[in-house]
Amino acid sequence: MAPKRMSKPIYVETLIEGSMDDLWERTQNPDLHNQWDLRFTDILYLPRESPNAPQRFLYKTRIGFGISITGRGESIGEKLTDGSRTSSLRFWSNHPLSLIREGSGYWRYIQRPNGRVSFLTWYDYEPRFGRPGQFLDRWVFRPLMGWATAWSFDALRLWIEKGVDPSRSTLRLLVDGVARTGLALCWIYQGLLPKLLFPESGEREILAASGFTSATIDVILPLIGLGQVFYGLLLLLVAPLARLLLSLNLLALIALGIGALITVPGIYTAPFSPGSLTISMIALTVVALIARSGEPFPSALRCRRAPSRRNRS
Repeated sequence: MAPKRMSKPIYVETLIEGSMDDLWERTQNPDLHNQWDLRFTDILYLPRESPNAPQRFLYKTRIGFGISITGRGESIGEKLTDGSRTSSLRFWSNHPLSLIREGSGYWRYIQRPNGRVSFLTWYDYEPRFGRPGQFLDRWVFRPLMGWATAWSFDALRLWIEKGVDPSRSTLRLLVDGVARTGLALCWIYQGLLPKLLFPESGEREILAASGFTSATIDVILPLIGLGQVFYGLLLLLVAPLARLLLSLNLLALIALGIGALITVPGIYTAPFSPGSLTISMIALTVVALIARSGEPFPSALRCRRAPSRRNRS
């Protein structure tokens, strides 16, 4: 039974420099597949009923707090006469927390010139939980699944082309995500609460001690708050500029810390002073920069998210 199309199907394509056999092995071998695909924690192949029967499998995805969502599927892989390969699959889940009821799709492996292989996927599924499930799927879950698929494809590409261990890429993604989210929430909090919503909480006194008049403070305090909220949103949402934003963040924190020490040194002696906040934010910035340094960092933006004209058929 084909899934009902509640939203646009997910399509991801990447171009990999490597052999077709190597790519096939790392995508069809469940032990290797587990290492690069963010969507699954474990994949277990079940014994085939016959050599020509579909390959049935069990999958598990851990979502935290000791909870895992499980499901089942089956796939059929074949080599085509033009040298390309395809692997079609069907999957379903009866787990009470699974948003996916059932779905289907395929992987295609197309040999390109100069030793490159075009690796692409197309899949769609039917969400459960009625209209609330459709709403959650369209605006949250499906975009997240599309991003996770594209990021995983790029992690696979880096593993094949440059030997970047996908497990390290996943760990770096987690570290970078936690650090940038923490920094973003700090900036949004500092801009929203003490400057925009509750400007009498002490921010005015700090600016007054720096020599600003009351009239000037009335103008610049909301602007500073808006700027901090905007910068926090950039850190959180604009991953392609993350390294630049983190570098600017580090310089800004050091400059602000030195400026406060010169103009209002007394605030550093108060409990929970800006000094402790600045040190914590600098540490998070350095952690995020380290996570993004060294080996190439996978990015979902390197993958095509809509079929090219030659692949639409």
